[in-house]
Amino acid sequence: MVSSGHGQGGTRRVTLTEVARRAGVSRSAASFALNGRTDLRISEETSARVRLAAEELGYSPNTTAKTLRTGKSGTVALISDFIGTTSFANAMVRGALQTLRAANTLLYTVDTQGDPEVEAKLLQNLLDRDVDGFLYASMFTRHVDLPPLTRNAPLVLLNCVSSDVAAVIPDERAAGETAASVLLDAGHRDAIWFVGSFPPGFTGAAVWNGWSPLALTERLDGIETRLRKAGTALAGTMPIETDWDVENGRAAVTRTLSAGRVPTALICANDALAVGAYHALSDAGLRVPHHVSVIGFDGSPLTQAVLPRLTSVALPYEELGRIAAEMLLQDARPSLPVRVPMPLVRGASVSAPAPLG
Repeated sequence: MVSSGHGQGGTRRVTLTEVARRAGVSRSAASFALNGRTDLRISEETSARVRLAAEELGYSPNTTAKTLRTGKSGTVALISDFIGTTSFANAMVRGALQTLRAANTLLYTVDTQGDPEVEAKLLQNLLDRDVDGFLYASMFTRHVDLPPLTRNAPLVLLNCVSSDVAAVIPDERAAGETAASVLLDAGHRDAIWFVGSFPPGFTGAAVWNGWSPLALTERLDGIETRLRKAGTALAGTMPIETDWDVENGRAAVTRTLSAGRVPTALICANDALAVGAYHALSDAGLRVPHHVSVIGFDGSPLTQAVLPRLTSVALPYEELGRIAAEMLLQDARPSLPVRVPMPLVRGASVSAPAPLG
């Protein structure tokens, strides 16, 4: 490859005129060939010669000029709260990135840490860079109040919802039905408990700005709907104190067992609570799944951190990102949320209820 020429200021950009000269065509013909235009008759042999000349000279198009000409910068931005700093959830970024890369579109990703002032500054900075659109994303599924600046470019919500805006979210209600069906199919009916409800007046951990996740409401609704169809219901729900983590799961299940209530199965709001439930059951001399079956949600690496391996209904993070990016690239976007199925990841934590006595 021939390197770019050098002037007094150092390395300079190879021009389209130089590419045209190397290929022996006009500047407009070179432009048409490199942009894949078909409204000027250029032979495939000529197009190939132009592409070869561009490669040999190390030519790269001037993106600013392209933006002025087409009105498109070939860039979009993903604005999120905590996704980029959360190893599990950032699979959403990977899914979006792969789709956009295939469309020759560059992705900016920025985290706001839930700070509205930081968010406003980042949005303005990105708009100043003429991004073609926004993916506005949340680490967990919730309602969001959109900043006005997001309305200045095409917008798709990723793992969150707001009125009349295109959105892609997990199908949490169907996931709840899936979890309940697994236990019903194993023979459980009368002593199924849910772990992870919030106490009255509590919306979410302070570290997440008190945001209330839609996942809790929708997963629980799906569970109760499926059990009701089977002619049964939850035996009860176990509230957590501050967050959906291992220690709160352990404490919630310990409190219930200490009160003399022994479930045959637990459906936990996420995998971390399920791991805590394992600990509490072990402390009480109960084995999973011989004495108590356990199911989690999210399909996180925590499913492999316990024995027997936890059965979990997985969040399709990468698929969410892929679909949201595809929607952003389209001119027409649905006004109702697109719900993505959550697959069941089977472990060995569910079996038939232990015989009474």
